[in-house]
Parts: sequence; C-alpha cells; structure tokens
Amino acid sequence: MTWIAGRERDIAVPDQSGRLAVVTGATSGIGYHTARRLALAGAEVVLAVRDTARGESAAARIRSNAPGAGPVSVARLDLASLASVRGFAAGLLERGTAVDILVNNAGVMAVPVRRTTEDGFELQFGTNHLGHFALTGLLLPLLREARAARVVSVSSVSAWLARLDLDDLNSERRYNGWQAYGQSKLANLVFALELHRLAFRQGWPLRSIAAHPGATRTNLATSGPLIGRRSGLPNFPALAMSVPVVTQDAARGALPSLVAATGVRVAGGAYYGPGGPFGLTGLPAAARVPSHATDRAKAEGLWEASERLTGVAFTR
Repeated sequence: MTWIAGRERDIAVPDQSGRLAVVTGATSGIGYHTARRLALAGAEVVLAVRDTARGESAAARIRSNAPGAGPVSVARLDLASLASVRGFAAGLLERGTAVDILVNNAGVMAVPVRRTTEDGFELQFGTNHLGHFALTGLLLPLLREARAARVVSVSSVSAWLARLDLDDLNSERRYNGWQAYGQSKLANLVFALELHRLAFRQGWPLRSIAAHPGATRTNLATSGPLIGRRSGLPNFPALAMSVPVVTQDAARGALPSLVAATGVRVAGGAYYGPGGPFGLTGLPAAARVPSHATDRAKAEGLWEASERLTGVAFTR
C-alpha cells in the first residue's frame, strides 16, 4: 500500500475493477468510508445494512461523490438475527458471483444494560461476533470461488483489556457493557486469526486479516451506550470520542480496513491499525496482537462454541 503524494492523511487503493466487495454496517462511519473507497477504486460494492433506507442514502452519496465508481447496491442484513444473516447469504448464493472482499465491520458498543439478539445471544457478542461468524461461514462457497479472497474482521483496541470467558460468552452470569464489548471484539480478532489457520490447513485461496480503527469518531460511541439508558445522564463515551486531539475522523479510521482489504503485500493472519501513539490515531501500520488472542485452546473453544450456537460449520 502506498501513501498518496502530498496527502499524508490518505492511502492509494489499488484498482479493484471486476471484484465484488461486501461491507457490513456501511451506512456511516468507517463502514461507509471503506465501501466508498472500494467503489471509487472500481469494485462492485454491496452495502449490507440493517436499515435499508439509510443504506440507500449512503449508496446515493457514494454515487454522487464518486462519479465513475463501481456499482453500489444495498441489501438488508441484521446481524442480530441469524434468520436475516441466512437470508442475506442466500441472496448472494443465488446470484452465484464470487465474493472477493468481505469486510466484517458492523457492530454495537458498550450497551449499558444486558440485551439479547433475536436468537437469545448477548447483543454485542451476538452481533459483533456470532453474526459475522455465521455470515462468513455461509458465504464461504463464494469466497472460495474467488482467486484471492479477503475476509477483513474489524476488532478494537479494547481487545487488549478483554478476556474470553468460554463459560460465559453471553454474559449471563455477570454483565458489564464495556467488558462485553471488549470480549466481542477480542472474539473478532481471535476469529480472524483462527480463520487464517483454517484456510491454510484446507488450502483455500483466502486470506483472513484483522484491522482496528483506533480511536475514531463515529456514532458507535453514541448509539450503543444509549440503548436502554435513562435520559439525562451524561454519555461519557460520546464525550470522550468527540475530542479531536486524541481521536481521528471516520475516513482516516477506515484506512486500516482498506489496507487489510486491498494491500498488495498483505498476508493472511496480519493485523492492522493506526500507527500513532498507543495505536489510537495515525496512518495504518502493523498492529501488535495481544498475547491472550493467540491462545490456541481458547481459539478452538470459541470456534466450537460459535459453530454450535450459530449452526454454521465451515468444514462439514
């Protein structure tokens, strides 16, 4: 990946003409900017979104702001519903076009009171991890048809502070919004690394790469903490994420995902994030993987639990 001369805040995305990309959570934030840059580079992009009206608005903005970009379409995907995940995947499978890039980006953050998905999973673990796990597994036939598919899983710096509790993945025994969020994002990173190992063992032409946006100003910090929350209380995550000195905008926060999805020398199992202090801001660089994210026993336990909970198996 090369920096664009004279534009130190940006990167050059290689030509993506003829490639099909699916980006979850693409109505705003880093998902929107990831989708926009992929389309601008010539890829056909599917915006996989829960709110199709907002999705169509995002698609219209991409088309108007990026004349000559690749085709952009919208399809409904609610990652908090396995039925919705299966329906979305069925639509792409019926179409039969190989998927070259899957960016597992959508998420919910720091929900203050424990909520569950349609299938009874804790909302953050169910949406951020299980929904994307199922989506990737269901789209695996189309990913394997591509010559060199990429699966990008968006994690978070919060993975450093989290631990996988295989006996309480759905936070049923005890619940803290930030701990549950951290566990879900650690699961995203562990999944990316384990998918890389699985693809290598199976000989699949697929690279699994993880990325994180550092401290990026998006509505993730404002929407999640308001779910089930009493009005009138200060929204501290939103206040913290509104400080420009220690955060960056969504366009720049999307750069690690773009490097993971399109970088020429990117290897499977890599991890990218901002290269500035503490990995919070800056241009993309290789990110350190927390040692607890490399625990093979925990990774295998998470994988087995994810297959059991979602009913999606990758190799059977």
